[in-house]
Amino acid sequence: MKKLISFLFIISITFTLKAQESPENYASYVETLDSTLETLYSVISGEKGEERDWGLFKHLFKPDAKLIPTSKNKEGVYILKYLSPSDYITTSGSWLIENGFFEKEIHRQVNTYGNITQVFSTYESFQSITDTEPFMRGINSIQLLNDGERWWIVNVYWTQETLENPIPIEYLPKN
Repeated sequence: MKKLISFLFIISITFTLKAQESPENYASYVETLDSTLETLYSVISGEKGEERDWGLFKHLFKPDAKLIPTSKNKEGVYILKYLSPSDYITTSGSWLIENGFFEKEIHRQVNTYGNITQVFSTYESFQSITDTEPFMRGINSIQLLNDGERWWIVNVYWTQETLENPIPIEYLPKN
């Protein structure tokens, strides 16, 4: 009897975990532009040691979507790196968990035409939700598609603020 109860318990947990990972349970996260962008920021954010919901992260993106960070190489020339959502998880996932990372949107500029939307989303990054000063700021250029049923992220293309490249005032919150 104990073996049967243990078996049923394991099966129920397995089905519960599978249900939590199911894309059907993610529908509310991509219903609106706001919910999609809020989810993008929240799903990569967490305290040190806190696991992220990578299934939800992947659910945000259209197949073949790219995450495209920019940086300067040793010669001072801006370069791009093209990552799939899975590549991003592989290259950044453990760092986010090991160090703690919270990215917060502080300003948004939206342009929509038909079913496509371009968002300039200014962000601040913190290592803990209790931090008061960001260790980094920048702008995410996010391209999205609304297919009539949900929002899809097509690309996230970003650059970090530097002393030589401060965020323009039009992309900062109005005081």
